[in-house]
Amino acid sequence: MTGAVAAYDLDGKVALVTGASRGVGAATAAALAAAGCRVACAARSTAAAPQRTPGTLDETVARIIDAGGDALAVPTNLAEAAEVDAMVASAAAHFGRLDILVNNAAVTFVGDLDIALSRHDLVMEVNLRAPLIACRAAVPHLRAAGGGRILNVSSVAALAPYPGLMSYGISKIGLERLTVDLARQLRADRIAVNCFRIDLAVASEGFVANTPGVDRSTWEPCAVAAEGIEWMLGRGDDYSGRRESMAALRRREGIMGSRADVPPDPDAPLPPTVLLDGLSDDTETVFAEPYDD
Repeated sequence: MTGAVAAYDLDGKVALVTGASRGVGAATAAALAAAGCRVACAARSTAAAPQRTPGTLDETVARIIDAGGDALAVPTNLAEAAEVDAMVASAAAHFGRLDILVNNAAVTFVGDLDIALSRHDLVMEVNLRAPLIACRAAVPHLRAAGGGRILNVSSVAALAPYPGLMSYGISKIGLERLTVDLARQLRADRIAVNCFRIDLAVASEGFVANTPGVDRSTWEPCAVAAEGIEWMLGRGDDYSGRRESMAALRRREGIMGSRADVPPDPDAPLPPTVLLDGLSDDTETVFAEPYDD
């Protein structure tokens, strides 16, 4: 177990969660609301302008309100810097403060060296540049609140060159690097900055769409990942600069119990926690473009 640190009370805090129309983002927004946060939910997909992958901000907000929580939909195209700034401003203005930023949103396109540069650029815009812009906009509000939390959501693809996920992996290792640097810069402001690396298969709508034909009996529901994110956000001020593996955190802290149809082997080797040095196996990709038309 980790050393004891004073907890960060989530009750009464205001959280902004990106990618909250579906998947881990929606589950995280709901978990934080259940913990007492007021939650601003940001994404592109709304009932009025849905995307092809299922899930909308309206559904997430309704889920939170129906459970007795308080939530705001903030439609945002994270590829547009002005909209990212407006997202943070809207959340803070509506709730009167901002305490927590969860940079969860990401886009994925399948491809390696041959990926279209327009797609590579969009991955970088949404997965890496938007979190940086959101942090820059959010930090003054977190400072005004006397401290706060920033959590970035990464992937095991940051550490190993999975076939077909080159740009996605590059964006995620960049996000992990951003995490440790911001933790250093913001320590004196009592703003803890951490990274939650999803290295277990989680059945988000996007991941399901990108992996047709794959056996999902061992995959976890998104609520399991959200439990880990909530746990990290609740740690004390000294818990910062951490790049936590979902699998290792589960084993170390005894949280995020499996809800998969086929439970994992408790003695199975853990996923990598350092960037691969050397050659990996050159295998066929299991990923495919679900809407390549």
